[in-house]
Amino acid sequence: MSFEPDQREELRRKFDQFADDRDPAVRSQLVEGHLGLAEYLARRFSNRGEPLEDLVQVASLGLLKAVDRFEPTRGVEFSTYATHTIVGELKRHFRDKGWAVRAPRRMQELYLRLGKVVSSLSQDLGRSPTIPELAADAQVSEEEVLEALEAGQAYRFSSLDAPSGAGEDDDGDTLSSHLGGDDPRLLEAEHRAALSPLIERLPPRDQTILHLRFFVGMTQSEIAGQMGISQMHVSRLLARSLDQLRAAASES
Repeated sequence: MSFEPDQREELRRKFDQFADDRDPAVRSQLVEGHLGLAEYLARRFSNRGEPLEDLVQVASLGLLKAVDRFEPTRGVEFSTYATHTIVGELKRHFRDKGWAVRAPRRMQELYLRLGKVVSSLSQDLGRSPTIPELAADAQVSEEEVLEALEAGQAYRFSSLDAPSGAGEDDDGDTLSSHLGGDDPRLLEAEHRAALSPLIERLPPRDQTILHLRFFVGMTQSEIAGQMGISQMHVSRLLARSLDQLRAAASES
């Protein structure tokens, strides 16, 4: 979410004031000023069968906790801190509800089918399969694979430790034994959500260079060739953009 410079300064002042006196009125103002962030994050979980209104309430509770726990002297942007707190509250909500909230039937079926696919591919490849490999074998999109795996963990927490069903001689073989740790792209997505409003303030060319460098993974030399400028110019523009983002983040 994006604030004008005077709004950011006012919010910073209120956070400092609230840290000193814990004034309930200031607390309410800080919460109201960031309700848009809570609603935005709640919408990210709205495809899991829960009413959006309930998710907004859960996200708002997370926002309250974030405001109460935030320490402005630590130099962390509040939106970044609040995003992790709110998302954690939403995930805890689904984890606690278990099967009381049902995933879409097609996701349930795909999740169960993926258990066999993971086991089969692991045996064939001699390693854990990647998301693209799972998608190709199951003949679905990578997005559907990620959604099914996430839905399976959120709605049926114990099922990861159930037998994968690949055969009678699995001997304790479970879906969780073939899956890796948390996907770092989830954390990256949260960081991008916090940075997006700041990046949008940059000139279009600078936005393009940042995208090519950090999201596409192109080298400075490749970017220079595509943009029709020198590599040195690309380097200077990147350095300037990163400085501007750091300054904007510290002011938010």
